Amino acid sequence: MTTVTILHPGSMGAAVAAQAIGARRVLWVAAGRSSVTTERAERAGMTPCTSLEEALAASDAVISICPPHVAEDVATEVAAHAFNGLYLDANAISPQRMERIASEIRPAALVLDGAIFGPPPGSGRSCRLYVAGDGHAAELVHTLFKDSAVEVRGAGAHIGSASALKASFAGFQKAARTLAGVSHALADAHGVADLLTEEAKRMPAQILSDPEYLPSVAARAWRWGPEMEEVADALRDAGLPTEMAKATASVMARWEKDKDQYDLSLAAVLAHLREEP
Repeated sequence: MTTVTILHPGSMGAAVAAQAIGARRVLWVAAGRSSVTTERAERAGMTPCTSLEEALAASDAVISICPPHVAEDVATEVAAHAFNGLYLDANAISPQRMERIASEIRPAALVLDGAIFGPPPGSGRSCRLYVAGDGHAAELVHTLFKDSAVEVRGAGAHIGSASALKASFAGFQKAARTLAGVSHALADAHGVADLLTEEAKRMPAQILSDPEYLPSVAARAWRWGPEMEEVADALRDAGLPTEMAKATASVMARWEKDKDQYDLSLAAVLAHLREEP
């Protein structure tokens, strides 16, 4: 059994804290937090501490779940107290930021790179927590959430791997949903929103889960790129953002050399994205 500090009990942090059924206590730092945060922490069964110093002194592990832009600041605060337990950063940050955090926390603490997929756990919902780093530390996290709504999965031994997985997924998911908003706005501007929805229902739903189709995309990029320039013109005329269409055309330019080469390997197609057009 171990004592864990969660920094901080937002909607995801508090939900994860409530699932740490393998912990003796789950702490949080109450100083400077709102009444809403306090109520959330109380519902999750968390124990308040008056300061970060108090929480760290009592803790074997810290789990950082906070907005990504403050993840490094939170790690800096923890490092300033020479915390020597396990530090799990479970924020949606870049692999590079994760590596910087690990360098700052080490060598005093043992660091794990983490990434959460899915909704806040509880009430019949579950999430996946991917961890990368030291195997013994990963086993501790498994123990913390054993038989809970947080399913702990391994993402390898390299710090940054879990963050890279999250970035890869979020880069598609968030961009796709944002692009859907732009597409519907364009269709709405021309009175064809219902027809767009109807056509969309015919599309394959599992685009990200089938990478083997990507060579066929690269083979057609030579004509899809100019099409995206036309889309950008339509968006501009409707007073809508053109950046995503222009960016798509720019990416497709890296695949122009793959024109009509439907038999290229997936590895080759992905490698070409790293080359300047």
